Amino acid sequence: MSHHIIVVEDDQNIRNIVEAYLKKEGYRISVAETAELALELAEKEFPDLWIMDIMLPGMDGYALCNKIRQTSEVPIIIISAKDEEIDRILGLELGGDDYLTKPFSPRELVARVKRLFKRWNPQTQPETQAAVKQMDLEAGDLQLHLGERRVYWHEEEVEVTAKEFEMIVILVQNPNRAFSRDELLTKVWGEDYFGSDRAVDDLVKRLRKKMEGIPIETVWGFGYRFRMDEE
Repeated sequence: MSHHIIVVEDDQNIRNIVEAYLKKEGYRISVAETAELALELAEKEFPDLWIMDIMLPGMDGYALCNKIRQTSEVPIIIISAKDEEIDRILGLELGGDDYLTKPFSPRELVARVKRLFKRWNPQTQPETQAAVKQMDLEAGDLQLHLGERRVYWHEEEVEVTAKEFEMIVILVQNPNRAFSRDELLTKVWGEDYFGSDRAVDDLVKRLRKKMEGIPIETVWGFGYRFRMDEE
């Protein structure tokens, strides 16, 4: 089955062009002119990738991106006429994987879609491949069922996103090792990610909120480590 993409764009001409080029490449496309309609479409079949404009009527693209990232880590490409650096940074920090400024070449968009699909596959990440070869990981009150990609904290299952899972596996597999933000950014998001390392801080913040008391320590001015006291 081909990949499913939802295109969220209120400009009908751009929407039609993007849809035509992507369909030509064999992708299944759903289109929406508002974020609200796009979310309704996603309830019927969640996409493998999102392409969204920022300036949308009603809920804007930033809010949509943030909402998607609460439950999913599928790739998001932002297309926008806003080309200031602050706009690009904000879009990427809210969870966008790529940012394309209007006007853009449809062929370039297709190339970026292909690149993201080639890169985005949690099961092919080196850390995950190594982890799946093991049965489980246990660190105090934290249990990781690696084959099923499940997380338990104080014997209660915790819902985590793909990137949250990758982060916790890396930290638990290397107890007491301090990882820099850049290291974690590369390991979790990939070498070609060009967003801010604040994405690491945001992900750690989410993990701490979901698992209160989890021993992920901040190494000030450097990064993070998972603290395990030696018995």
